[in-house]
Amino acid sequence: MHWFNYKDSEFYAEDVPLSRIAEKYGTPVYVYSRATLERHIRTIDGAFSGIDHLTCYSVKANACGAILRLFAEHGLGADIVSGGELFRALRAGIPAERIVYSGVGKTPSEMEYALNSGILMFNVESESELRVLNEVAGRLKKKAPVSFRINPDVDPKTHPYISTGLKKNKFGIPHDSALRVYAEASKLPNIEVMGIDAHIGSQLVDVTPFREAAERLAGLIGEIRSLGVNLRYADIGGGLGIRYNEETPPDPSEWASMIIPVIKQAGCSLIIEPGRSMVGNAGALLTRVQYIKKNVDKTFVVVDAGMNDLARPSLYGSFHSILPVTDRKAAPAVVDVVGPICESGDFLAKDRELPLPEEGDLLAVMSAGAYGMSMASNYNSRTRAAEVMVSGGEDTLVTARESWEDLVARERE
Repeated sequence: MHWFNYKDSEFYAEDVPLSRIAEKYGTPVYVYSRATLERHIRTIDGAFSGIDHLTCYSVKANACGAILRLFAEHGLGADIVSGGELFRALRAGIPAERIVYSGVGKTPSEMEYALNSGILMFNVESESELRVLNEVAGRLKKKAPVSFRINPDVDPKTHPYISTGLKKNKFGIPHDSALRVYAEASKLPNIEVMGIDAHIGSQLVDVTPFREAAERLAGLIGEIRSLGVNLRYADIGGGLGIRYNEETPPDPSEWASMIIPVIKQAGCSLIIEPGRSMVGNAGALLTRVQYIKKNVDKTFVVVDAGMNDLARPSLYGSFHSILPVTDRKAAPAVVDVVGPICESGDFLAKDRELPLPEEGDLLAVMSAGAYGMSMASNYNSRTRAAEVMVSGGEDTLVTARESWEDLVARERE
């Protein structure tokens, strides 16, 4: 559920017409609904109230400081994958003891930053990483708290680019190697083994793989404890899907019902890492039509937002609903909605039936709160969009639009 709706013929975010936001802040602009974000906090975090747990929001989905601060105010933690995300999370007020550090390529300097900050734990993804982390912790005279990301070889039945739990994926330690790695880690002088972790993929609309992954972890927990290793945390990752088109994603309570009994039986505190499900449907990308271009066989709607603003359609062929901000009851037409980037792959929709807009009309690209602004770039020396938070009838600029001067601010010649 989200708070983007038509009122008469005008499209609103909560009680603010999107046309007002475009007039005040220009386009393209990302618009977030605070009410939607708060609802997702209640429904997702609340679904796990039956077990001791920590909800660590996956910062990579959307690192906007205003969103991170909102989650911090509601007691959430953070799942990070870089030193920059750690910096953002701490700056937003998320306590270090609620932060878990995932990712396959942590550098020694990032490890040092995280250890000195006092994060809850590292989700270690390889034996090489474990060796480096032990060395860094020893140099700092600290013990590094770790969990191991185990690749459970569970098929999440999602897009191959966002599947992470199969044998062929780059993530995690093979399930068959887990016992040996835990035994070796328990002997390292600067490592404190605290938990076990798995994350099988993103945009899952079937909860069955979650239970399968949880059961595989639970089986390992008993075996690992028999080695004398005290596991306190089971991190089951995130990946709950949202609706982009005609998907019917499960309710968070269904996700919880798959996981809670298994992890309770294992006697661990639970960590979840939702990202897309927290922010995806809480955001829209607002863009203005520049030109209507008709070729022999195609009609192109050329807008001022491109693949540098929203990469998912070009990168994954992903579907995002596109709605007119003012519903003029125009006749439908099959069009490509394309951006200004000099790439044939620069599109927001292909062969999409839409009410044919006019030049100057505004369009709302929906479900853009996740992996939208966080994947944006300056390709073609384009400035990144502004971000606006709506709360009731108020709109607040939370990230200013980049200027041309910003593009060259770091250059020295």
